Amino acid sequence: MRRADLPGRGVLWRAVAGQRRDLVVGAVLAMAHQTGEALVPVLIGVAVERGVVEGDLAGLLWWLGALAVVYVGLSVSYRYGARAGERASVTAAHRLRTDLIDRALAPEGGADEGRLPGELATIATEDARRVGAVVMALVVGVAAATGLAVGAVVLLRVSVPLGVLVLLGTPLLLWLVHLLSKPLERRSETEQERAARASGVAADLVAGLRVLKGIGAEQAAVARYRRVSRDSLAATLRAARAEAWQSGVVTMLTGAFLALVVLVGGRLAARGDIGLGELVSCVALALFLIGPLSGFSWVNAQLAQGRASAARIAEVLGAEHAVSADPSSGGAVLHRVEGRLRLRGLSYGSLRAVDLDIAPGETVGVVTTDPADASALMHCLGRRADPDAGTVALDGTHLSALGLAELRTALLVAEHDADLFEGTVLDNVTAGARTDTATTAAITASGTDDVVRALPDGLDTAVTARGHSLSGGQRQRVALARALAADAPVLVLHEPTTAVDAVTEARIAVGIRDLRAGRTTVVVTTSPALLAVTDRVVLLDGGGVAASGGHEQLVHECAAYRTAVLA
Repeated sequence: MRRADLPGRGVLWRAVAGQRRDLVVGAVLAMAHQTGEALVPVLIGVAVERGVVEGDLAGLLWWLGALAVVYVGLSVSYRYGARAGERASVTAAHRLRTDLIDRALAPEGGADEGRLPGELATIATEDARRVGAVVMALVVGVAAATGLAVGAVVLLRVSVPLGVLVLLGTPLLLWLVHLLSKPLERRSETEQERAARASGVAADLVAGLRVLKGIGAEQAAVARYRRVSRDSLAATLRAARAEAWQSGVVTMLTGAFLALVVLVGGRLAARGDIGLGELVSCVALALFLIGPLSGFSWVNAQLAQGRASAARIAEVLGAEHAVSADPSSGGAVLHRVEGRLRLRGLSYGSLRAVDLDIAPGETVGVVTTDPADASALMHCLGRRADPDAGTVALDGTHLSALGLAELRTALLVAEHDADLFEGTVLDNVTAGARTDTATTAAITASGTDDVVRALPDGLDTAVTARGHSLSGGQRQRVALARALAADAPVLVLHEPTTAVDAVTEARIAVGIRDLRAGRTTVVVTTSPALLAVTDRVVLLDGGGVAASGGHEQLVHECAAYRTAVLA
């Protein structure tokens, strides 16, 4: 067993073990159904023997009645067995989807590293469905094994050579089918990877469609997607060819095996070793065995695809956390958040040994000459990543010592590219709001009141996924209102006004200052309007603190600051 197979097999085991009840019920009923199916040829043979060979009309009618009872039983068992198996399958897929979504949304992060959003969506839908289908495949496999076992026992009672032929030939046939499924498993995994990649690129391009049109890059984007789509199509065709080749060869082997069973049975009947009724039963059983053998072929294909998908799901569920979920301190508790931030020797990404103190209630502007510095700072303050060196402390407690849920209640980081959610404008603003009063004040301070007046249904106006039904400026103001309405003790804003006009920006700057009075606020920006209302501005240049002071002071005294803010 390869070590790389273990995580995927663990996902398969969890999916199966989580549906034990329905799996057992489905398997038992499937066994009953296949037993009934295998008994039908026997009963037909006995009826032929009694009615045709012996001329016993009463015996014929009695066995025909028995046959009718068996038909009713196998019909009922098939219906409820298939229902239980299908319920287990879809429930297992649903639970996997839930686990994947929980992992993707976990505050520790890390699940989306190196993956486009569309890739995660494909894994949570198609791959989860394929793993869920393995549960149904097990039910079908148990049914097929039961059918073969009962058929072999009946054939042994009719003729030892026929029974031995089935008992020895079936395992050999199944082994060959298993070998034939290996290429399908490999190509199925590649197919899902390429399909997920194509889905991710498509989602990425649609999300940035306006930007692409604005810079005239539509053709380059189309060419990129066409290349990825062609790769996905090629992988799908290879997987389809492997599946078709497997099905064709398995059908040929199955047909040859059944032909051999019929041939041996015919020769035994010709020699008088078995009667007419027994020959009819043998031929009918040989035809019946097509079902279980074909079922095994289908089961192998489902297992091959399920194993490939389980490995992909395991990669997401087992992805390393971007930050530690269980700090060694056991999780410190902040009973009252004053809002004092202290950075000591902070190094992460492009940042190098940054020292910075922010007092409770202070509004501090942070200007970076390199956008990478701003991004690195936001990652550390929001604890989307732990620093390579140094510490960030809130009220004297290191962020790494705080539980992530408590940290993000006390310290809110509002990213520049924050998305809106599908719903209404009001739904988005109140997503994290503490009070109705905070919501109303946030709408005014962020300039969202102007947006609301311009919309057809005001606050009840519908917003499409990611807010694409709104303009860039409208989206930005609604996102800012959402951050302000949360009323966090410490708020970090990153370029909250880049998509609004100068007049609106000046109004928003005053609104943020007034609304956040007395609470710690950090504004990472190069906007003169926002920087002018801060208590103090810190300049990060070359990955470290280069200057600190008032906005007007730095404009007059620091060339690097003037270039970053006024250029």
